Amino acid sequence: MTRTVEFTGTTAVVTGGASGIGRGLARAFQAAGCSVVIADVDESALAATARELGVLGVRTDVTDPDSVAALADRAVAEYGEVHVVCNNAGVGPFGPVARLGLEDWRWVLDVNLYGVIHGIQAFLPVLERNADWGHVVNTSSMSVLVAPANVAPYVASKAAVLGMSEVLAAELAEAGSRVGVTALLPGAVHSNIKTSLRARPGTGATGLYDVDLEETGRLRFIEPDEVGAMVVDAVRANELYAVTHGEFRDRAAERAARIEAAFPPVPVVARD
Repeated sequence: MTRTVEFTGTTAVVTGGASGIGRGLARAFQAAGCSVVIADVDESALAATARELGVLGVRTDVTDPDSVAALADRAVAEYGEVHVVCNNAGVGPFGPVARLGLEDWRWVLDVNLYGVIHGIQAFLPVLERNADWGHVVNTSSMSVLVAPANVAPYVASKAAVLGMSEVLAAELAEAGSRVGVTALLPGAVHSNIKTSLRARPGTGATGLYDVDLEETGRLRFIEPDEVGAMVVDAVRANELYAVTHGEFRDRAAERAARIEAAFPPVPVVARD
């Protein structure tokens, strides 16, 4: 269904909004004319960013569906409608599969996958009540296309987010909904994801560890504000994908070609 997107006078909600990509998304939607609500589990960073941007900050644990539902209720109570929800909160620790415990897997999936699921469940009905348009932005990752070593829980969670976003977009389009979906596939972005383990609950043994990829010098890092601007453009154009780093195109194409080559020939069916 065709729609006209006008950001002025609308509201955008961003989880993981206190820093990194989330902060860039908040700044971009604010610059586009939206009122912005940022949500984060880090109360100190949340308060500082909310104060800096002059926006509403709501302490939210995306692994808790009740916490995310309360975020939706607060946003609606404050602004009446929500037009954009960015399910962005995430963690990105490292660790080889053979050394990971089930609690390691559960934590990463709880944040990166179920955090998005909880956001969709809480906000999709809110978006669909709008008379004009709504949009869901789900943060996936470039890593789902290039599959680097030692980040299996992260890649698994982000691949699930990508697939879920594609299915949701197809379902909404088939239903004639004015709600669109964008899957964000960022590459290396300046953020606090390099200190993910500080947010891991409990004190049990873990096979996960943090890595500061900026210190390796192997990747081109971009600013969160650049990502935010790309996402605003993608929402305006109702694009399903927002991809940040063109240098990964060849590796993504190589992966697609390998999958294509693995397909068997289509059987020829004899006709009478």
